[in-house]
Amino acid sequence: MKRINIVYFITTRILNVINMMQRTHLSLFFPVNGSGMGHLTRCLAYARRLRERAECAFFSLSSAMEVVEDMGFEGDYFVSPFWSVNTTHDWNCELAVRFGMMLERTRPDVVVFDGTWPFQGFLAACRAYGRPLKLVWSNRGLLKKNAKTVPVDNSLFDLLIRPGELGSTPGEERTPEGVRHLHVPPVLLLDDADILSRAAAREQLGLRPEGRYALFSLGPGNLKDVSGPGLRLVREVQDAGFSVVWACAPISVRDMELPATVQRLSVYPLARYLRAFDMFVGAAGYNTCCEVAQAQIPSLIVPNTLLADDQMARARMLAAHAPVVINPCETDLDAQTAVRQLLARTKQKDNVSCALALNGADLAAEAIWQLAQQ
Repeated sequence: MKRINIVYFITTRILNVINMMQRTHLSLFFPVNGSGMGHLTRCLAYARRLRERAECAFFSLSSAMEVVEDMGFEGDYFVSPFWSVNTTHDWNCELAVRFGMMLERTRPDVVVFDGTWPFQGFLAACRAYGRPLKLVWSNRGLLKKNAKTVPVDNSLFDLLIRPGELGSTPGEERTPEGVRHLHVPPVLLLDDADILSRAAAREQLGLRPEGRYALFSLGPGNLKDVSGPGLRLVREVQDAGFSVVWACAPISVRDMELPATVQRLSVYPLARYLRAFDMFVGAAGYNTCCEVAQAQIPSLIVPNTLLADDQMARARMLAAHAPVVINPCETDLDAQTAVRQLLARTKQKDNVSCALALNGADLAAEAIWQLAQQ
């Protein structure tokens, strides 16, 4: 059986490469590896909407490459600088070689980079590539005022995409360098029609139809230990009579020690199943906040204040459009207060949909497709 699986895997990879060589247009996505799944999920959102018109491939720093392959895309993994033992210079040199090889193998028309700033190794590989190539930079950019930034020459790119925050205004402008800068509504992997109903989601997850469930998704815990606030909140929610389900992130490098009464859940995309739950407890990452607004599930949002990403500001934006409570939950008293407020939110729950314009992935994918044809 193992030999059959290996043969199947190799055959699939060969067929994917042949298909790439026969296609009309190919988009190569380069999501970096942040503290969560945001960059990868955003690129998958674009690729899902392009796949009927173009081939899509991935070169990713995210360790969750199995997610890319499960969704039917070709992909290569390269270790993130966060986990590499090399110096920054050596890592960029190796990146230039590896990404250059990916360019030669896939021969894309467009490369979409999703990250806070482009790596020097990435730019070097693109400069050295001997064929016409369009470059796109997807960068959402809600950073704290004191966050580190790196000057970037926008003229290196043919298109800039700004995935909007909740409540932001879509539009289009030209940078001082003359580059098209497209501001799109919040980008989501799934459309409303892809989100399962409460009954259907519970059936697929094996949850009791009459049960009371709380879903926890506080992040992978790679950059911040989430066990303190996590366990504190688990106790409070269980004491209120809810069964706790803990979502395990695909990129997590450490196993969270949880009480035996907590059920672990490993699914992607998690957003498909959100409506199975009576309440949600999570951090204020871009994907999470957009998905909570989409599902309109009563939620406790616990911002991660250690990141350059301004999660507190995003949580406040979400609170204007969804039934959420915001609390850092750093003490037992914080947790008790937050859960009490969350319980009040669950009693006020109505079957409503988000009034905001979602989903910006369609506009972004259309712009990428138009660029590929130029």
